[in-house]
Amino acid sequence: VKDLVSSPLEQFEIIPLIPMKIGNLYFSFTNPSLFMLLTLSLVLLLVYFVTKKGGGNSVPNAWQSLVELIYDFVLNPVNEQIGGLSGNVKQKFSPRISVTFTFSLFCNPQGMIPYSFTVTSHFLITLGLSFSIFIGITIVGFQKNGLHFLSFLLPAGVPLPLAPFLVLLELIPYCFRALSSGIRLFANMMAGHSSVKILSGFAWTMLCMNDLFYFIGDLGPLFIVLALTGLELGVAISQAHVSTILICIYLNDAINLHQSAYFFIIEQKRV
Repeated sequence: VKDLVSSPLEQFEIIPLIPMKIGNLYFSFTNPSLFMLLTLSLVLLLVYFVTKKGGGNSVPNAWQSLVELIYDFVLNPVNEQIGGLSGNVKQKFSPRISVTFTFSLFCNPQGMIPYSFTVTSHFLITLGLSFSIFIGITIVGFQKNGLHFLSFLLPAGVPLPLAPFLVLLELIPYCFRALSSGIRLFANMMAGHSSVKILSGFAWTMLCMNDLFYFIGDLGPLFIVLALTGLELGVAISQAHVSTILICIYLNDAINLHQSAYFFIIEQKRV
């Protein structure tokens, strides 16, 4: 009986498909690596169909329409959330944001397919994604504003003796941006997929019982599983959109510096 009962967390287990080890370092090709490679292949296949099978036609085919929809879906938040820049400068950020959005869009719903794997259900993967975005946004902030980017950490009009404490208080939540995006995506994917697994297992157990009462009573959990599956698909797709919005908001903060610094005001008065 124990062999037939599977844990809802079993779907998140990392399995080495091709073990590789150099000393104490492991470079095994695992199931997350396989599904990330499949995601990349799907994206490249989509690009192939667009560029080779009707790209640039006045009447776009289904593949070209899908890519244009994704492009517009990413470009609209970039134009709406990032202010103070021309349209051409804003569009320079679109390719990087589009890659993140497309990766999440393809990876998040993968776990709903039987015998597949949800790449974004592992914190190290989502942390690496959010941390790389955090570093890139910080670099953009320094490129656009120089050392004045540090004014983001100090509100205007703060007394000088309180400045070190407020800088620390602002620095902590700013650094937590590198964690919050990854934690949010990882937690949503793991919790949602686990809930679907638990309820579907419960419904299947009731359905397999040789009892008319359990068979009729199974209709309730079965409908709940179907509704939760549709909800989880919606959450998986919406998380990609939420990540895009947050990236645009963080970029806007890094570029426009909504919080003016005390030392910046003093420097302006001296000038």
